[in-house]
Amino acid sequence: MEDDRDTLRILVATDCHLGYMEKDEIRRFDSFEAFEEICSLAKQKEVDFVLLGGDLFHENKPSRSTLVKTIEILRRYCLNDLPVKFQVVSDQTVNFPNRFGHVNYEDPHFNVGLPVFTIHGNHDDPAGVDNLSAIDILSACNLVNYFGKMDLGGSGVGQIAVHPVLVKKGTTTVALYGLGNIRDERLNRMFQTPHSVQWMRPESQEGLSVSDWFNILVLHQNRIKTNPKSAINEHFLPRFLDFVVWGHEHECLIDPQEVPGMGFHITQPGSSVATSLIDGEAKPKHVLLLEIKGNQYRPNKIPLMTVRPFEYAEVVLKDESDVDPNDQASVLEHLDKIVRNLIEKSSQPTASRSEAKLPLVRIKVDYSGFSTINPQRFGQKYVGKVANPQDILIFSKAAKKRQTTTGENIDESEKLRPEELNQQTIEALVAENNLKMEILPVDDLDIALHDFVSKDDKTAFYACLQRNLDETRKKLNSEAEKFKIEEEDIIVKVGECMQERVKEISLRSKGDPGLVSSTPNLDTIRGKSVAAESSMNTFSDDEDTRELLLGTRSTRSTAGFTRPSKDATGAARGGASKRGRGKGSLKQTTLSFSQSRSSAAIRSEEVDSSSDEDAANEVNEVVENSDPEDSFPQSGRKRPAPRGRGRARGTTTAKRGRKADTGSMPSMVMSKDDDSDEDDKPKKPPPRVTRNYGAVKRR
Repeated sequence: MEDDRDTLRILVATDCHLGYMEKDEIRRFDSFEAFEEICSLAKQKEVDFVLLGGDLFHENKPSRSTLVKTIEILRRYCLNDLPVKFQVVSDQTVNFPNRFGHVNYEDPHFNVGLPVFTIHGNHDDPAGVDNLSAIDILSACNLVNYFGKMDLGGSGVGQIAVHPVLVKKGTTTVALYGLGNIRDERLNRMFQTPHSVQWMRPESQEGLSVSDWFNILVLHQNRIKTNPKSAINEHFLPRFLDFVVWGHEHECLIDPQEVPGMGFHITQPGSSVATSLIDGEAKPKHVLLLEIKGNQYRPNKIPLMTVRPFEYAEVVLKDESDVDPNDQASVLEHLDKIVRNLIEKSSQPTASRSEAKLPLVRIKVDYSGFSTINPQRFGQKYVGKVANPQDILIFSKAAKKRQTTTGENIDESEKLRPEELNQQTIEALVAENNLKMEILPVDDLDIALHDFVSKDDKTAFYACLQRNLDETRKKLNSEAEKFKIEEEDIIVKVGECMQERVKEISLRSKGDPGLVSSTPNLDTIRGKSVAAESSMNTFSDDEDTRELLLGTRSTRSTAGFTRPSKDATGAARGGASKRGRGKGSLKQTTLSFSQSRSSAAIRSEEVDSSSDEDAANEVNEVVENSDPEDSFPQSGRKRPAPRGRGRARGTTTAKRGRKADTGSMPSMVMSKDDDSDEDDKPKKPPPRVTRNYGAVKRR
């Protein structure tokens, strides 16, 4: 009894993928049966709690049927009158950042006898404006303890602090670190950036030093090193760890393996349901019973008996003597023979299976020098004999093996995963096409694209734009308090702030400096800035917005155009007041230019030689002509405006039944005196970006 009071018993499992193949009549309950067996084992072995390593759900937005089945299983096994024999002695508001802020078994309204601690994986990671996961639903129901949820915030690489859940049972103390799934490329850069990942150590207490804690880390990341940037190296992890639970990899490597030179062991429980019919998934599935006493641990692997049997084989047709390349019947006969042998092998009774189930069968066929066979037609004869008759066969040609830096030969057809194929990131597109991101950072757009595609987050791009606009507004407001900014300087200032922010992000993220332009031209800054500022207002028509942008850019251009005088400006404002219907407080005067580039160039020379009075008369004539079907009067240098879609780019024409409001457009006209004043003003040097270097922060 004394030994039991000091021994912490944990049942470890990862990648349950609840809801996988839920629309398949044969395999729809496989994931739930395996998860229920895991909970049943936890009850039989009388463990203190269950530790899950991510991907509890297969879909980011699981169906109602999946949620109901999951809640039923957790309620059946987790809610009871059994006593909880351990304590959580850390700051629970930091460990469990939900509305309640405490471990679920301490809630007086619930009788939780089997606590479950889980992190999120790449399938059920948080998404949306509120950054919520499907696991948050279970946490709000007080059925699981959701930890390891990091708020990266901002842009660039980001910074996280990993706080442990401190568990104490008798004289045994365990520091449980959780790190939910983060994009592998981003987490890889964070580990290589000083002070981006901070590991918080337990504080020394009376009679308890930091070295007395048994440190466990559970994470959910890529481990296979096909691409060093898209996987996490074990040597990135801190050396003070004692045991690591690695999720995301489905191959069951349950026996703890020591990492050379690091001092900790890694266990990879694998998935409890086969989601990819590859060789690694064909290995027997297990969960791990981890017993900890003091600084010592004892692992016990337990096989899962409800898992559907899976048989895998590889065939190279050119190496088979009884197969004729010119006789397809001989190929079919040979493959049929292999399938029958695999079915017979799976039907043999074993101690690790509770009941007979239709097996999963997968044959990888190397058809070099042969013609392929229709897999669906081939599998029709095995309907009712196997669980996957439609994809028994998968054809491939001999893959070229490349020599890696470590001297290992890796078959690329085995390493590539279906969910990683045919994907392209914005960062790669920018690098390939030599684009220049001037307004929005590449990393933010990359994350928004990933959330939009993988998580079905329809507001991903809107949230990305809104976040960048909010940060730009904050920066403008902070500078407006120090310096008085004129109306004419606002547009230029917005462009400068956006440029400075993109440069800071690129420096923090150690990205390719060629991805961000160093000094864009003035027209580009002003054009982009007008787009950013005009998005704050509400327009009822896209064409009105487009005309505003084009008219603004032409008004602000400095290529030889004479600005109207005050009288002309006043007349133009008076004429334009009959068109708009916005509610802004500023005013705008728009100029009309020809659509074609050649005519615009000719007219620019003529306008340059004209007087201010002529320019003012032109403005009055343009503004007063509000009918889109009327052409401008032709006199010398004026050209008639085309109708419909061929309308001049700078021409502002009123929509039928709409009136203009002078308060809806910001004023863009700047006098020459204002330009000279801007040149005389001393320019504020750009903010200096500093970076901290050093070792990973440790306490």
